[in-house]
Amino acid sequence: MVQMTSFLLVLSLALVAAGQAARKCVLIGNWTNDLGSTMEIKAVNEEGSFNGTYNTSVSATSNKIVPSPLQGYQNCKKESSQPTFGFTVNWNFSDSITVFTGQCFVDKKGKEVLKTMWLLRSHVDNITDDWKATSVGTNIFTRRLPQKV
Repeated sequence: MVQMTSFLLVLSLALVAAGQAARKCVLIGNWTNDLGSTMEIKAVNEEGSFNGTYNTSVSATSNKIVPSPLQGYQNCKKESSQPTFGFTVNWNFSDSITVFTGQCFVDKKGKEVLKTMWLLRSHVDNITDDWKATSVGTNIFTRRLPQKV
């Protein structure tokens, strides 16, 4: 009886681990990053194209911050449960643009996480200021759960 119970426990753990490993990370939905910025990614088509909106919580401008459009692509290889992706945000409130690239992961607890790196290109008035026009950084996004009403 003890051997059978041990066997069933090992089998259950293996099935749980296999189920978590096979869980696909999905870009579609609402996300928040480590700085409090939010984005919504809408449907990803068969070619991997998607769009959405990005609302930043950080900015160097004195202009009113409004949500900005994003456009991107996901690698849609069927065997990839943790796809790579990239998207561009065209900021509505400034003369700058940001490109993000990253990968969608499912962590050990089953949570989806987007690990990203970005380049922000700001407008400068002349080529001698080009050296200060590009910033680089990283962000980690987690899925935002629906608000309870």
